[in-house]
Order: sequence, then C-alpha cells, then structure tokens
Amino acid sequence: MPKGISLHVGLNAVDPNHYAGWSGPLNACEADAGDMRLIAQSCGFDSAVLLTAQATRAAVTSGIAQAAGQLVAGDIFLLTMSSHGGQVPDMNGDEPDALDETWCLYDGQLLDDELSYALGAFAGGVRIVVISDSCHSGTVVKTAAMRALHGDLFGWRAALPALAASEGGVHALFADVAGALGPRVMPLDITSRVYLTNKAFYDDIGRRPELNEAKNHVAASVILLSGCQDNQLSMDGPFNGAFTGQLKRIWNGGKYGGNYDRFVSDIRKGLDDPTQSPGVFRIGASNPAFDAQKPFSI
Repeated sequence: MPKGISLHVGLNAVDPNHYAGWSGPLNACEADAGDMRLIAQSCGFDSAVLLTAQATRAAVTSGIAQAAGQLVAGDIFLLTMSSHGGQVPDMNGDEPDALDETWCLYDGQLLDDELSYALGAFAGGVRIVVISDSCHSGTVVKTAAMRALHGDLFGWRAALPALAASEGGVHALFADVAGALGPRVMPLDITSRVYLTNKAFYDDIGRRPELNEAKNHVAASVILLSGCQDNQLSMDGPFNGAFTGQLKRIWNGGKYGGNYDRFVSDIRKGLDDPTQSPGVFRIGASNPAFDAQKPFSI
C-alpha cells in the first residue's frame, strides 16, 4: 500500500535579525499552509505544518530529509510553500540569468539548488509534488534590470529609484497594479541589503560542490506547481494567496478529476490574471503514470 507524507510551510513574517531589519509581513501564508494540510489529510497523507517562526532553514530541510528516509518507490511526498520569494547571485554557473531563486524562510533564504539537492535524497520511484505560492523572479522590469546590471547585480537603488525607494513604496506600487494586498516578493532594495549583509553565508552555500547541477541528480519524479512564472509575481490575499485560493476552488473538496497539467491549466483560467500565470515544471525521472493521476493521489 503506497504511503503519503506531506509538509506544509507558511510564513506571514521573517526574522528581521537576518533580513536586514525587514520583517516581510504577509497576510495569508499561514492560512495557505493550514488549508493545504487539510487537503492532504483528506487524501490520506500523514501531514505536518511549519508556521512562520517554526519555518527555519533547519526545520524545513529536516522535514524533507525525514520524509526521504521513510518513503520508498511508489510512495508520494507533498511539499507546499507559501512565503516571499527572493534571489541571490548564482555561484556555480547553472543559472542563465546569474541568479538563484530562493524561498524566504524565517531565519534565512533557502536556495533552489539546496531544494533540488534535498529532493535528491528520495529514492527512485518516489513521487514528489511541490507547490510554491511565492514569487521567484519578480516583475519583467525587475528581471530585465537584473540582466542589464549583470556586472553590478546589486546597484538596483541607483538603476531603479522609483521602485527601490522604499519597502512600502514598492509594495504600494505592486498592489495598485495588481489590485491585491501585494506580491510575495522581497523588494529590490531589501534583496540587496539582505544579500550584502549575509554575503559570506550565501556565497558559501552557493559554492558547495554538491549543489552544482543538483537538479540533474534527482532520482524521484518531481512535479512543481508554481504560483507564477519566473518573471511574474504571486499575489497575497485576504484569506489565501491568489494561487492557493484558486487551487482550493478548482479542487472543490476533492471533486476535481483532472490530472496535474489540467489542474494548473484550470487554476490559471480561474485566476483570469495575465500578470500571474501558474506553471507546471518537472525534474527527475519521467513518470507518465504519475503525470496522469488526479492531484494528490496516494
């Protein structure tokens, strides 16, 4: 009998001691984690949740490692994340834009290379679903600016004064454009300050040899359901994030019958927002039977 384990992470704030005085307040991330846990439990998963101060780098990576140690071929792991997304300079040359995407955990950012490496601990034949309701790269303007400043990635304040003038100004601008509470992304000036304040910490992680091309060493089959594209924003909301809220509506208490690709397509249609287009991404071993399953099937 296959086994399912799930871990649900939601942060409505981060520790300003690491994030250069910024607490990163959000509204609905803890609610997202709780609601995704309820969905997982209704499907038979053994579920755990980490909220805000509990959601440290060590706690999240430990939770993933514990699941990897328990699951065997045919089992499934569900990992959901609602938080800010960030970026740091890529130290191992595996990113075309020279930037690693991150999850903003309470006491520090978790690099995408670290996540791929953690997923590499799962046995072949394990199915993994990762749901990320967070921003990965920000706006098209932000991405374009980063590429233009390739040799000076953290000169954003001078290059984009209108956007980077203040944390509040950035969020107010995005909220006005998107008609929502705001995006789940670190503002440009905060991204710069956090990295520069902790430069040795992040550079040392990025240079770890075992993280180089970590995504190419994943034996399990991984489906990532992303709240937005790399050049977009995932929006917060009054009760859930925009992506998670629409996911719940499409899931319809478990009555939904499509596969993963159809699921994300229907969520995207339901959002009806050209500025936020959820996506499906895969790494690891090909598994057509997994692809064809109803979401969250054990």
